Amino acid sequence: MDLVLSDEDRAFAQKMRTFFTTEIPEDIRRRAFTGENAGKDDMVATQRILNAHGYAVPNWPIEWGGQDWTPMQRHLWLEEMQLACVPQPLAFNASMVGPVIAAFGNEEQKKRFLPATANLDIWWCQGFSEPNAGSDLASLKTAAVRDGDSYVVNGQKTWTTLAQYADWIFCLVRTNPDVKKQAGISFLLIDMKTPGITVRPIQLIDGGHEVNEVFFDNVVVPAENLVGEENAGWSYAKFLLGNERTGIARLGTSKVKAARVKALAAKTRVGDGTLLDDPLFAARLARVEIEIAALEMTQMRILSSQTKGDEAPDPRSSVLKLKGSAIQQDLTELLIDVVGEEAAAFREDTDVPDGFAPTTEGVIDAMPTYFNYRKVTIYGGSSEVQRSIISKAILGF
Repeated sequence: MDLVLSDEDRAFAQKMRTFFTTEIPEDIRRRAFTGENAGKDDMVATQRILNAHGYAVPNWPIEWGGQDWTPMQRHLWLEEMQLACVPQPLAFNASMVGPVIAAFGNEEQKKRFLPATANLDIWWCQGFSEPNAGSDLASLKTAAVRDGDSYVVNGQKTWTTLAQYADWIFCLVRTNPDVKKQAGISFLLIDMKTPGITVRPIQLIDGGHEVNEVFFDNVVVPAENLVGEENAGWSYAKFLLGNERTGIARLGTSKVKAARVKALAAKTRVGDGTLLDDPLFAARLARVEIEIAALEMTQMRILSSQTKGDEAPDPRSSVLKLKGSAIQQDLTELLIDVVGEEAAAFREDTDVPDGFAPTTEGVIDAMPTYFNYRKVTIYGGSSEVQRSIISKAILGF
């Protein structure tokens, strides 16, 4: 990658690297590297440090905390953050609802929400998916009926990530059931403390609590919390989803994980050598490393064709999402192979008989990450969706 960077970009990357490795506490970065479940506190602490230096929401308008950076500089900011194992700004705030409010909200909403959103004084969650409206999101049924100066909301959202921490939820709601489904949707901001909201955890196979069901039972929401125009929410949702896919390839994170797998494999004894000497394992690891390099060059080609201020969705990002997701899953499988049978004893809080507690480095997160990363080929647009976009928008089929 360094071969295609200008001197200015190299200096910028070094500036970001120095900042991330000196200003973000080492214990936070260590927990992120080892896969420990640090929870809410590390994310809040990190984002507030970033925001204090102007590095939390560089994609926002400058007047609300953004930076006048080139696409390459935004890429380097994100990659250096990932390489330093710094928790990224909360996506619901930085990449989703913040840009929507900045682009479509009124001035009162911008002043009320944007500073607190950038500083993570408000923790947002996303109320999009429903039990029968996931991939076909426009089929959502959660209803918001206008009643004077308020909306009365009834319905259910599901797979709501980190709703247990959230102060507010941004929701797609149906405000007109009598038009075609995309045309009757609005974008509503709802305080999670409002009476009638119930959050119910969904237990995951890895034993964690990451996602939730959220129920709305006659929830009264001030009409002033409507973003933009009534029944125009589908356009705002498409804008939001375009921002969500930014950086979803996670190249920096995959580089760190590949280096970690390689280092652990070098410590794992197999016969007279190590796991790195095993030809099958070495070939699998080499293939992933080659794919990371190829994906990086693809991303750099895309960035080189973009200009400052170019915010239009690029269909080539579907290539990054498709391959980036597959690489992330491949790396979790390689870590499982390195750890071996001890991966079965992955829960730190699990009572196990003496002599059976995990001792191998990497055990804590190997199995939970493997299970959790089954989702990466689904969220942000499933692999099937990405292939369709590539076929139509890039290949012209």
